[in-house]
Amino acid sequence: MQQDIQEITRKVEEKSRYTKKLKDEIGKIVVGQNYLIERLLIGILANGHILVEGVPGLAKTTAVKTLAHAIDTIFKRIQFTPDLLPADLIGTQIYLPSTGDFTVKKGPLFGNIILADEINRAPAKVQSALLEAMQERQVTIGEHTFKLEEPFLVMATQNPIEQEGTYPLPEAQVDRFMLKLRVTYPNKQEEKEIMQRIANRTTIPINPVTTPAEIIESREVVDQIYIDDKLKDYIVDLVFATREPKAYGIDLEDMIAYGASPRASIYLNQAAKAYAFLQGRGYVTPQDIKSIGLDVLRHRVLLTYEAEAEELTSDDIVIKIFDNVEVP
Repeated sequence: MQQDIQEITRKVEEKSRYTKKLKDEIGKIVVGQNYLIERLLIGILANGHILVEGVPGLAKTTAVKTLAHAIDTIFKRIQFTPDLLPADLIGTQIYLPSTGDFTVKKGPLFGNIILADEINRAPAKVQSALLEAMQERQVTIGEHTFKLEEPFLVMATQNPIEQEGTYPLPEAQVDRFMLKLRVTYPNKQEEKEIMQRIANRTTIPINPVTTPAEIIESREVVDQIYIDDKLKDYIVDLVFATREPKAYGIDLEDMIAYGASPRASIYLNQAAKAYAFLQGRGYVTPQDIKSIGLDVLRHRVLLTYEAEAEELTSDDIVIKIFDNVEVP
């Protein structure tokens, strides 16, 4: 077993070298936001989608666009608005009078890295048009079904402070996002650097430092990363503690309306492996699970009115669960 782990670690060290170059290349454009950049890499390595919550002006769009250029992939930005139609995402069939046939015009979902900007500004029928693409990695237009090219990552953003004219995301769709991130303001030094860069009006070119093929090869290595059975049990215990907190001696029964779905266990396992890959390790540690756990669980724990009355957030609940579930 020890030999196997050493072999996997050797593969990880070899295959993960480009990730530092990737972070450095993105850092040429994006000041700070290391948390966001690292989570974007985890999402693309673990083959999951990301929901980002943050006020305007925090470089969310810039970060994901720069990532796409650095990986040399196709980037598409979709601005979600109340009048958007499903066809505006997936495409439509166009009638050709000259031949009497229909031809398919593909929509902006046919890319590698998709930014769904302010996703909660579009009605449910448009949001649901994303579901097939996110889950099945395919799009159906009329009678034709098209496979989407890998890697395929949807990063959706929503504004936490302005709720007028927004539509809550369906729970089924929220659950399909591997990670939900909360992006905060830069510190003073970072903001000064941002201000100086914009004032200088310098254009910094982004060079591709890896390829989609290398990302897909890295995913195969991520899948091989060793995770001990005790850590698998730990992941399952964390998820079950969101459903049955009393069984784990945690006094949260009146605070949780619904616990995390089985996708939480699947995604926490995958994300922990991707996190270990970024650290250059061929095995998962309990700290890997703790480091990524809040991002995987925060949007899967639904609170009761009582919890909201006490001004508790899902983050508070998840942190309490991590503090009380025994670490192997």
